[in-house]
Amino acid sequence: MNKEQKMNAWVLEDLGRICYKEQDMPSLGEREVLVAVKAAGICGSDIPRIYRTGAYHYPLIPGHEFSGQVVQVQDEKDSSWLNQRVGIFPLIPCKNCMPCRKKQYEMCRNYSYLGSRRDGGFAELVSVPVQNLLSLPENVTYAQAAMLEPMAVAVHAVRRLSLSSPSRLDSVVICGLGTIGMLVLMFLLEAGVKNVLVLGNKEFQEKTVTDLGLSKENYCDIRTRDAAAWIAGRTENMGPQVFFECVGKKETVHLGVSCTQPGGEIVLVGNPYSDMELEKNIYWKILRNQLRIYGTWNSSFTHSSDDDWHYVLERLEKGRIAPEKLITHRFSAEELEKGLQIMKDKTEDYCKMIMTI
Repeated sequence: MNKEQKMNAWVLEDLGRICYKEQDMPSLGEREVLVAVKAAGICGSDIPRIYRTGAYHYPLIPGHEFSGQVVQVQDEKDSSWLNQRVGIFPLIPCKNCMPCRKKQYEMCRNYSYLGSRRDGGFAELVSVPVQNLLSLPENVTYAQAAMLEPMAVAVHAVRRLSLSSPSRLDSVVICGLGTIGMLVLMFLLEAGVKNVLVLGNKEFQEKTVTDLGLSKENYCDIRTRDAAAWIAGRTENMGPQVFFECVGKKETVHLGVSCTQPGGEIVLVGNPYSDMELEKNIYWKILRNQLRIYGTWNSSFTHSSDDDWHYVLERLEKGRIAPEKLITHRFSAEELEKGLQIMKDKTEDYCKMIMTI
């Protein structure tokens, strides 16, 4: 096989063993295209997949947050995609199950997934189904487009609310300021929500939220303050109308149930760290306060103008959001493992890490 049929990629060969090495170019299936990766983000979920819980199979090329340019098509009917700049929806739906028949692809019962169930974006080239492509406007950068996936996840969480317009919210709490929590904040502020309170546990998070437009007075460092008392003081003992739980721990779920106002809404966003348990008094509060609790996962991508990805893209194109403010580290392809190690060992403050090719 000649050099032109090879590429470089980060290959997860076994739990905890990831190597940058030469690989065969991906083969293309029916209605698939070859995408030259230009930028890829490291997701928090990549860390346990690589170092702790493992992947569905080995070898695997991780990476599900990426953007690039189409350089080859399998089918002549897809030739219009050639050379287009694209974002990529990583979930590949079966199209046959009940949610798929309703175009609720994020809840597909038999999905595949770029970067976890099949090879993803930590590579020079990726094979991607045509149905997963999103054409990028010229003023949207590859780095911004690599953040389309986490932005759409955040938007999907915000759009789970029952209120017709987020701007009608009188008070919101975001608990957890990783990338998704920060993006939930970004989109709430963009939608006109005035009273957003955020709970963090790192010094740099206060600066980041103020850079996004939040007042310092609306940031609580839970290492030095009692979060429940602080929320009560900031909401005149009424509690927030909405509580976004972006941590995934029992304690923060309990906090949300305890402090949300009667008739309020709790959106569970954080992936669980462990088993969740509801104490009897917490369960009573759900009943007696008639709280609405929503689960949220992934995002909607239906090629319709009202799906989550197009919601994000419209705001990117118009310059109404600036996700690049959350990029704290940029790496070349060869340096990607540095970012993985920083996130695994938490040796530096970070928000979003981006690899560029």
